[in-house]
Amino acid sequence: MAPSATGEPAPMHLPAALKASTINASVLHGPRDLRLERRCIEDPGTGELQIAVKTTGICGSDVSYYKKFANGDLCACMPLSLGHESSGVVVAIGPQVTGFNIGDRVALEVGIPCGQCGICRRGRYNLCKRMRFRSSAKSVPHFQGTLQERINHPAVWCHKLPDNISFDTAALLEPLSVAIHAVNRASPTPGSTALVLGAGAVGLLTAAMARQAGCSTVTIADVDQGRVDFAIAKGFATHGYVVPRPLHTSSSCASIYSGSSSGVSTPDGVMTPASTLSFQSQLDSAKSLAAEMLALTSSSNPLLVDDEDDGVDVTFECTGKEVCMHTSLYATRSGGKVIMVGMGTPIQTLPMSVAHLREIDILGIFRYANTYSTGIRLLCARDRLGRGAGYILPDLDQMVTHRFKGLENAKGAFELASRTIDDDGNLVLKVVIEA
Repeated sequence: MAPSATGEPAPMHLPAALKASTINASVLHGPRDLRLERRCIEDPGTGELQIAVKTTGICGSDVSYYKKFANGDLCACMPLSLGHESSGVVVAIGPQVTGFNIGDRVALEVGIPCGQCGICRRGRYNLCKRMRFRSSAKSVPHFQGTLQERINHPAVWCHKLPDNISFDTAALLEPLSVAIHAVNRASPTPGSTALVLGAGAVGLLTAAMARQAGCSTVTIADVDQGRVDFAIAKGFATHGYVVPRPLHTSSSCASIYSGSSSGVSTPDGVMTPASTLSFQSQLDSAKSLAAEMLALTSSSNPLLVDDEDDGVDVTFECTGKEVCMHTSLYATRSGGKVIMVGMGTPIQTLPMSVAHLREIDILGIFRYANTYSTGIRLLCARDRLGRGAGYILPDLDQMVTHRFKGLENAKGAFELASRTIDDDGNLVLKVVIEA
């Protein structure tokens, strides 16, 4: 391959066999109306790579679109390919791209900011108002997701992978980035105590990153016994608390914990909606639940320093539920922090005086920025370092509990991803679709 005028090897451009080709794509046309279609794909444009998608993880927001053709306030108004947790292989290189070769393995960062506004220049590109994010209905026309055989994607948002990171683990770099960003916002000091509400994929990874950041105790809470057990057994958290599932929420608002960042849940039994309870009753339940969590975990490894400083240093709320925010405020010590990770209930009524009088900082996060390289380094480090080197990030491959082969099986993958256990009673944590 001849060198370019700059001395760099000239990029390998699109093979003739790929020109003006068609691909299979999984396309959502309405609630649960998922179709396998043929789409045309153009040559990669200036600054783009063409990626053969190998693995896509199903996120809670994808499940929401699948079931309702909407995610929160965002309603799809045209057919949409879902998927944004993805990895793949470079199969073609567009003009003015250097540093990549055909066959390179990459993780895809699928949010594309404008790169020109003041927010982007300050490095907080996740907040860019002109952000286009794959599989989201926010921009019109919608930015199509990664559940396609191949996509063209800006090279600057493709992250090279070392050989020791599998495609499945690479796809989990997206939720891992959320966790990294959440812990960066919390900035816990070494020896801090942390509580994570919700043991879905993001909650598990947030707990692991809190441990990575030096938190001495990390308690994870969820209504699902299997998820809490998994978190402890696999080293994501140091302590676990299974939130009781009462017959009705008047005895505990905890029964509407989602167990995931998306708010998807399949609680057992018939429960009275939280909206039927008085606000004070909700607060009383949240306060009692917080006290139970702290009391039970303190027996083996104190979260309560003394009677005047009861609570954890930082709470990561990973469900997006109003009652979980209530619990977060009561479980956090004076001068501590609550990090809002999960996006669920858009309008919430909170006991702000709890945060006000105790100087609890409430910090929001939205996706992530400048995190992929950190995630890749952490995943590489776990193979280089031994057990004596301190806390090592768990093997993320073990989070993938179910794999579906081929886009033609996407519907089954989405149906399963909306559940917490499969037909055989096995834990459903992360479902992926592989090429």
